[in-house]
Formats: sequence, structure tokens, C-alpha cells
Amino acid sequence: MSEILYRNRRAVQLENEHLQIVVTREGGHLAAILDKTTGVNPLWSPPWPTIEPSTYDPALHPEYGGNSESRLLAGILGHNLCLDLFGGPSDEEAAAGMTVHGEASVNEYDITVAGDTLTQKTTLPYARLAFQRTIQLPSGARRATITETVENLDSWDRPIAWTQHVTLGPPFLECGVTQFRASATKSQVIDTGFSDVGYMKPGAEFTWPLVPTILGGVEDMQLFTPRKVSGAFSTHLMDPERETAFFSAWNPTSGIAVAYIWKQSDFPWMGIWEENRGRDVPPWNNQALTRGMEFGASPFPESRRKMIHRGSLFGVPGYCWVPAKSKVTVQYAALVQPVAAIDDLDL
Repeated sequence: MSEILYRNRRAVQLENEHLQIVVTREGGHLAAILDKTTGVNPLWSPPWPTIEPSTYDPALHPEYGGNSESRLLAGILGHNLCLDLFGGPSDEEAAAGMTVHGEASVNEYDITVAGDTLTQKTTLPYARLAFQRTIQLPSGARRATITETVENLDSWDRPIAWTQHVTLGPPFLECGVTQFRASATKSQVIDTGFSDVGYMKPGAEFTWPLVPTILGGVEDMQLFTPRKVSGAFSTHLMDPERETAFFSAWNPTSGIAVAYIWKQSDFPWMGIWEENRGRDVPPWNNQALTRGMEFGASPFPESRRKMIHRGSLFGVPGYCWVPAKSKVTVQYAALVQPVAAIDDLDL
């Protein structure tokens, strides 16, 4: 067992000649996909110290805020799983102790490594779902194959949100430097006041990658914003004419690129979240720089009620079903590799 401490967190690593993959025991976050030659991990490590979610106490840890997001933020790293909620709980769910993005991002996982494969398992007691993820990293490979299975433990069909909250951060993410590509098509800016420092036109529909701005004109989302302070969220329908969907990102300073590839029918949506030193409340404190590339079954982060009421966007469903006493399995891939230019990346 390759058990380690990663940023003072209990974690397990899987590695080969090129990459080191780190998964936390609590939260099950894919905290790092580290290029061993350059030392670059494209995934986000927040600027605040993280703790195990099980140790979070609002009375003892005011530095993480004091709301339904705080337990998640106390332990968040890199790529976290949103299941069976993508967004915040309702007021009643929050009062009952439910957290933003659901139990999967704060639960403890049983993690084992056998050969080139890491397996992580947990059960969500309130959602009544069992979850398993395997990450396979063959010798010599720069591409990891990730397989996830959600099992419905109840005797009722269940509508769920299921989103891969992949968040990129510094030093890989640089304002005005890091480039992006994606198989996105129809897009929409979130229609609420998502950020006090937003620059995208709320509710605007557009075609990737040119997003309408508040001041008029459009901005190319393929280049990370050069602004000193900003915040945004937009959702993107991945091309339904393609069997596979993808996003890729490249930092020309390091020459390292990261990409995720998945079946469009499994996860038709990708939300793009931007937090650029815009949130002044704890634990953000105007310090965080992130871009989330959040692919999943739902277009927007919202409560379960709003997800069900929305139903669909652009005629495409905004959640998925897990039948009673049944399992649903998806597979996707993540890769990190050096390239001379983003368009040289072989997906």
C-alpha cells in the first residue's frame, strides 16, 4: 500500500515512470496528477491549509466559514466528486447537516492499490448510494483510465446529479497565459448573480468559445482571463455529434498539458467555474485562483429541487437516473503530458 501524507492529509498514491496520482482518504479527492519530470500538478491546491473533513467543527474552525460549504472547503483538493448533488442543499437540507455537492466529497473512502490500479469505495448513507472508482495507470503511460460505478441501494429509481468537479490552479493556471480547448457547442452564462466581480452577461446564450460580456462584445474563453479580479460560471453542451467529449488545458510556461476525455452520453454538460481572487469571505479571502472544468450530468450547480424543476436545457436532460437496486458505470480518462503547443495534444 502506497500510503502517504499529502498536504498533511492521509492519502494513497499510484505512480509510474511519468506520473504520480494522489487520492485522499477523506473526500476521495483526486488531489494530484503530478508530472514527475517538471514537478507540475495541474490540479488546484487551495491557498489555505486543508484538514480532514471528519475533524471539521464550525465552532473550532471559523477560518473555513460557517455554512453548508465549509466542511467541503476545509478538505477540498483538485478533482472532487459531486454526488448525488451538484450545487448547494436546500435550506431544509442544510439545516439537517447536508453539504454542498453532496456526501461524496466529504466521506471517508476505503482505498487499495493492486499493481497498476487504485480502487476507492464508499457508501453514501443519506443518499443510499454505493460508489466505487478505479484508476488504472499502466507502466509507461501518461493516460489514466478511470471507471466509476454508482449503485442504488434503494427500491426506488433515483434522479441524481453526478459531476466531476475538476479544478485547475496555480502554478499551472496563469492569468492571460493558460489556454483551453473543448468539444463544447451551445453555451449559457448562469442567470443569477454568481459573482460580485462577474464580467459575463448573466443568462446570455452563446456558442463556445465566445462569451458575451457585460460591457458589450465577446471574450474568447480559450484563454484564461487576464483580469486581476473576476468570477464567473457558464455551462456548455458537449458536442452531441461526437461520441467522445473532452477538455484540454496547456500552460506554455511549463509546456505541460492536461486533458480529460469521456463519453458525451454519460456526461453531456461541462460547467466552467472561475474564481480569480474575487471572494472576500473565509476561507477565500481574495486569495484563490481557480478554473473548474466540471463535466457531468447537470448544467448548473443548484439545489435538487431546482435541478428537477429545470429538467433540461437546450432539450438535453439536466440529471441522470439510477434504477432501483441497480448499478450505472461510466469510464473516462485523464492525461498529463508535455507538448510544444496545445493543438499538438493527441486526444
